[in-house]
Amino acid sequence: MSTFVRRQAMEGRVRSGDTWVARRTFTEEETLAFGDLIRDYNPVHYDDRFAAARGFPQRILHGMLTASMVCEPGGQSGWLATSMSFTFRKPVHFGDTLECRLTIREIDERGFAHADAVFTNQHGECVLEGTLSGFLPNGSAREVLQCMVEEGDPSNKLHE
Repeated sequence: MSTFVRRQAMEGRVRSGDTWVARRTFTEEETLAFGDLIRDYNPVHYDDRFAAARGFPQRILHGMLTASMVCEPGGQSGWLATSMSFTFRKPVHFGDTLECRLTIREIDERGFAHADAVFTNQHGECVLEGTLSGFLPNGSAREVLQCMVEEGDPSNKLHE
């Protein structure tokens, strides 16, 4: 996905209806590291007893870690987000395999885009929904993306 999305954005070929998909399985270690990074120590992520008291069969991932999956297609496209909104539908547990489907809803003449994101787990259950708005790369930004790709895209750890 990464090279395709970057090339699509660099060439100005992003269109309404385009869908980008990211898949990921978060480990317990990644979740705990995320908590350290953002300083969110809600015990629902760290203590089985507290998770049970909140009605969960086990500890859950940070919701924003799940939501962060939009950053893969967004970052690969060079999208400059101006707003994001998320609705958390179901808990996500360590080891769940998630899919984030980001669909471009509309793009105006300035390259300002609106998109919808739907996150599902390995059982096909919707765990999170979101909307995003922001600017896709325009003239000079697309030129820089092209130079970066021609140089081997050295800062992009997802390039193929």
